[in-house]
Amino acid sequence: MARKLKRDLTVEEQLARGPLDLPFLMLVLMLTAIGVIMMFSASYADALYNMGDPTYYFLRQGVFAVAGVAIMLALSKVNYQTLRWFAVIALWGSILLLILVKVPGIGASGGGANRWIRAIGPLPRWQPSEAAKLGVILYFSARLSKRNTEKKRKFNRRTYTGRFLEWLDGIGFLELVPYIAALGIILFLLFLQPHLSAMILILAIAASILFAAGIKLRWFGLGALMMAAGMWIISQSGSYMADRIAIWQDPWSDIQGEGYQIIQSLYAIGSGGLLGLGIGNSRQKFLYLPELQNDYVFPIVCEELGFIGASMILLLFALLIIRGYWLALHARDRFGALLIVGITTQVAVQVFLNVGVVTNLLPPTGISLPFFSYGGTALVIQLVEMGIVLSVSRQIPAPRAG
Repeated sequence: MARKLKRDLTVEEQLARGPLDLPFLMLVLMLTAIGVIMMFSASYADALYNMGDPTYYFLRQGVFAVAGVAIMLALSKVNYQTLRWFAVIALWGSILLLILVKVPGIGASGGGANRWIRAIGPLPRWQPSEAAKLGVILYFSARLSKRNTEKKRKFNRRTYTGRFLEWLDGIGFLELVPYIAALGIILFLLFLQPHLSAMILILAIAASILFAAGIKLRWFGLGALMMAAGMWIISQSGSYMADRIAIWQDPWSDIQGEGYQIIQSLYAIGSGGLLGLGIGNSRQKFLYLPELQNDYVFPIVCEELGFIGASMILLLFALLIIRGYWLALHARDRFGALLIVGITTQVAVQVFLNVGVVTNLLPPTGISLPFFSYGGTALVIQLVEMGIVLSVSRQIPAPRAG
């Protein structure tokens, strides 16, 4: 009888094979399935008119959804500790992609912005800002998770420079220099596109991870003041931003021009009423509302599912976010906790920005709705992030009986 000698599993391998968090997994699968269905309904008329095939967007998004779920489940079985060494590569790789957006023949523009990489073969064009979000999450989490184990810096107190550096270290500024440098490079590249919503989103992700890592609160106050000043400067720096803010304040000032999209979005939301018109029965999707399969899919959700249906979807997002933060609180180590905080904050802020824009609560920013908006590479990256959360959840210590 043939004998097989089984290698004893290490402690790390045993932890990585623990049960994943089923509530979080089910919420992700539900949002992904509902998102693909609603994107299909929203894009039906546009795909038929412009592509000659009503299932054009649906089939492509469906393929990416299936592939993304498969990658998510595979990644959930990988020990997330292996992501530590990949963090710096992810950060600099995303910076390189942001630079490539400005390279002629590689970058693509649209709607007054230059924030895409051109389609390559069967792959559609996509935004490198999606990769930048993940790069920031990995880099900040990996570096800050070792914050309490780093050796204390020593300076020569006999020199003015040494005493000045010691003072900066004492107030916690030197600790922030690597993060300020990384953010500065990424935000500058996003400013050149311009991509204001991605800038806000990456700042929120970075701030959430820094806060969870225990950075002193006074730096967040200073950062908020600098962010407010930066947003004001950006809003005054050119006609692109100024026009968007003017339309946000009064979209009816240019009904057939810049204000057309948000007005049609509000019509769609208002037409849904309490119970909605039913799936597939939207009127605004018949070439009235532009970009409805992308950033403006949620108004069609409101029109077809009504206030109750749209509220249920927002409730699913809320439950996903709450569960994410719960997993962060119970993570095995600081690295896992910071990873989940960054990913969960990204989803939370992205949902808020998208819904805020389509309801005219916020100025137009060009941010997509997670799991719902058309974009295969964006959906895959979102599901990769969900796989990281599930990987961390496998190593959460089981509660003790009694």
